[in-house]
Amino acid sequence: MQASLPFRSLIRIFEVNLEDFCTRCEKYSSELDISRSFIRIFAEMNVIDSITAGTGTAFSFEVLPPLKGTGIDSLFRTVEELREFNPRYINITTHRSEYVYQESPEGVFHKVSLRRRPGTVAVAAAIKNRYDINVVPHILCSGFTREETEYVLLDLQFLGITDLLLLRGDKAKHESAFTPTGNGYSHAIELQAQVNRFNEGFFSDGSPIKEPGRPFTYGVACYPEKHEESPNMEMDIHWLKEKVKAGAQYAVTQLFYDNEKYFRFVERARAEGIDIPIIPGIKPLKTARQLNVIPKTFKVDIPQALATEVLKCKNDEEVRQVGVEWCTAQCKELIAHGVPSIHFYAMAATDSVKQVAKEIY
Repeated sequence: MQASLPFRSLIRIFEVNLEDFCTRCEKYSSELDISRSFIRIFAEMNVIDSITAGTGTAFSFEVLPPLKGTGIDSLFRTVEELREFNPRYINITTHRSEYVYQESPEGVFHKVSLRRRPGTVAVAAAIKNRYDINVVPHILCSGFTREETEYVLLDLQFLGITDLLLLRGDKAKHESAFTPTGNGYSHAIELQAQVNRFNEGFFSDGSPIKEPGRPFTYGVACYPEKHEESPNMEMDIHWLKEKVKAGAQYAVTQLFYDNEKYFRFVERARAEGIDIPIIPGIKPLKTARQLNVIPKTFKVDIPQALATEVLKCKNDEEVRQVGVEWCTAQCKELIAHGVPSIHFYAMAATDSVKQVAKEIY
């Protein structure tokens, strides 16, 4: 019997052969029924349980809400392309408002606040409802007050979405340094404190929640090559440890292209008593321009061996293939080292992520 790709990935997750798997699932009439059943099971778990269920390496990916006014169909197509690999969850990014100057009919420019990608809560609900996949919206300090965060928590809880990724977020484009919005927060650990208090049954002003709902669970970010604002790696590790003490159940790394940096980072974290899953964040290189853009944007290094291969390419399609091959090798090595999960930053790289996933799942 030849099993389909999604069915084979479920078999791999639970490390059973096809005959044993079918024997355990006799009440189901087809591979599709079995696959859907397990997808529903994972959708009902929180993230930490879903990535530790079974013994294989879990798969997840991150998407952007669509630009304002462009509709959600292209995002659904991304999910359609990647859900065959049975992702345990999908992250949905959040974007702060930015100040822009708009010209009035009279020719006068006015400074206005604009959010180019609204709808994180709605996108999370739409994906969960349509595909029955666990979703993890990002919650930011950057650009949000504590009252706005509180309303987001209420909306998500009403929708039954209780997994979060808590982040400080980037500074605004017009800022020289990160500045909290209104009575917002400067650090993710402060955001954790608000979520913890909400879970305990209290609003941010200290008033009680009459009927507390299902509590939130959450992960945080970490940086194998150090956060750009941290003075050193020791300080970075210190704050990750504090985030764990405050309740973070897992951490997802900034993207990286050198596995040795990830392995060293995990080793240092473990030496400090940090025992939560540290999930590698991966993004295939796709264009020659990214050799300069990615280090500048994400403050990470491109290994010389990868840069050399990219510079040999005649066009971006050749670069894309080099990126897929490098990423595939990265993922195979990470899986061999027993990482609990691999998280793909799929934005503008869905085709590459799909090609990599076919090689490793």
